[in-house]
Amino acid sequence: MVLLVIYPYLIYPLLILVISWLRPRPVNAKVATPSVTVLIPAYNEASCIRATVQNKLDQTYPFEKLQIIVVSDGSDDGTDDIVREFQSRGVQLLRREGREGKAAALNAAVRHADGEIIIFSDANSLFSPGTVQSIVGNFSDPAVGYVTGSLAFTSDGRSLSGGGSGAYMRYENMLRAVETRSGSIIGVNGGVDAIRRDLYVDIPRQLITDFVLPLTVIARGHRVIFDQNATSQEEANSEMQSEFRMRVRVALRALQGLVYMKRLLNPFTYPLTSFCLLSHKVLRYVAFLFLVVALICNLVLATASGFYQVLFLLHLVGYLLALMGLSRQLPGWLRKITIVPSYLLMSYAAFAMATFKFFRGDSMAVWKPRAG
Repeated sequence: MVLLVIYPYLIYPLLILVISWLRPRPVNAKVATPSVTVLIPAYNEASCIRATVQNKLDQTYPFEKLQIIVVSDGSDDGTDDIVREFQSRGVQLLRREGREGKAAALNAAVRHADGEIIIFSDANSLFSPGTVQSIVGNFSDPAVGYVTGSLAFTSDGRSLSGGGSGAYMRYENMLRAVETRSGSIIGVNGGVDAIRRDLYVDIPRQLITDFVLPLTVIARGHRVIFDQNATSQEEANSEMQSEFRMRVRVALRALQGLVYMKRLLNPFTYPLTSFCLLSHKVLRYVAFLFLVVALICNLVLATASGFYQVLFLLHLVGYLLALMGLSRQLPGWLRKITIVPSYLLMSYAAFAMATFKFFRGDSMAVWKPRAG
């Protein structure tokens, strides 16, 4: 059981690394300037939308080839008024009444997009100046249908949610770089990603576009790749409760997305993709079950063996560190060694909650801005 817990994080990356050595799939990127539309879904983002729109206008990409659309999903905090300040510079506002969530907002916004390449940005995502140029260069390779960039979370380093999400994203970026060399990545950084306009398909409102849309691209025979030179940063959640809610929402919608795209789990039709989906996603989402079983088995075996008694003690130390990390009063050195176990424990609790909601038939289509 313990092996199943560590497999997605340690063994799977090593297996993918071997595959990338045996059968490398380089990306033939070139400098290119196709027409581009940047879509920015927003809900009550008055605190950051001005900086985000200005950031896209400041890209080094040719201005005449760049269309920027902000789709407001029922904002009522002045977000729309701020966006209107940029209309004289070509920025378009698409106002939607009522809240339906990111998928519905993007489905509507794509119908107004003129670009050959559509780039998605979160309302608080700040791209480095050359990110748009770097992203579109990958589409010079006709096999590439979807591209994601490297996302970094900024925080003061003192909060568990900030430090944990930052460490998690650094790990994911590393894994996606390895997956790219072997073929396609599983899951993207939704605040800095792009698709060919002619590959976009409407995604049901309850599903997570960052997960399902790339899978539809893979199903149609194109690659989904990671570009470490296309960089973006967002402010991390400073509140653990907000991070937990976000993880529950993402996991629930990903589970629903797996059902929606279940054909990709067929190893006879999609051997590598099904292997990556099972390893990278499915086993992570159900790992909380393995943890519970492992703890119970370890407790039973500890009554008959000194080895398992030591193992059970290490088991308890791991959980103790995770629980200690939930405290806001830890000294700096202790905070550093508790961040990862605490964030993982929070994530597994979120996966458990998401699984419960999934079997109950719940839906979480709408989102709230990060509590930064």
